[in-house]
Amino acid sequence: MIEAVLWDVDDTLFDFTGSDRRALSRHFQAEGLPGSAASVERWQQVTEVAYGRLAAGELTYEECQRQRVNGFLGRTLDDVEADAWLRRYTALFERAWTAFPDVTAALAALPYRHGILSNSSTAHQERRLTALGLRHHFEVLLCADRLARAKPDPSAFLAGCEALGLPPDAVAYVGDQLDTDAVAARDAGLVGIWLDRARSTAAATSRSTVPVPVGVHRIPSLADLPRLLAAPGEWGHGLSRP
Repeated sequence: MIEAVLWDVDDTLFDFTGSDRRALSRHFQAEGLPGSAASVERWQQVTEVAYGRLAAGELTYEECQRQRVNGFLGRTLDDVEADAWLRRYTALFERAWTAFPDVTAALAALPYRHGILSNSSTAHQERRLTALGLRHHFEVLLCADRLARAKPDPSAFLAGCEALGLPPDAVAYVGDQLDTDAVAARDAGLVGIWLDRARSTAAATSRSTVPVPVGVHRIPSLADLPRLLAAPGEWGHGLSRP
């Protein structure tokens, strides 16, 4: 029986990608850089590589952020310059922060305890969730910087369960990444739920062909989550909602 839900934050509760695109367009323009779709895509690719190294324990959070800047610009700034460049972007990013429209209703409809397990930093997610008016929903907030481990490491998920005082099979994990979130949570003994937010027809068509591993559950919206968690008899059948 599920007693608690652990959540990813970025692109699960918080519309990181949408907020990021709006901020990047303004930031690139202010910095005299091309504001093209190709520039945004390059920033996102550099960010993915940097966060992958963070998750692997190869970089500290601060080093990860500086690598994003230097990788995108194609040159090495000193730490002061890189931090200043990122602060200018961050100020615009914070003004663009938005939660997904299904988040508040889903949290209100779920009669469970809630916690956060994120690969970001504690300070960032504290500020972000507070600014979005969501922080009060979560009794536990665990991030990679203080855990010194990150998803998909099973010990990160188990640390979340320990913080809640619950065994893994009493905890569901909800995240937007199939492997890093849902599959890794399942492998750690939790109920792994893939929140597959398709942002375009092309994305929906492509993702519809992705097989959902046994024991992982796919939902397209948080509106589907209360019914899923209330139907434990379906969990063993690899429930997937189109």
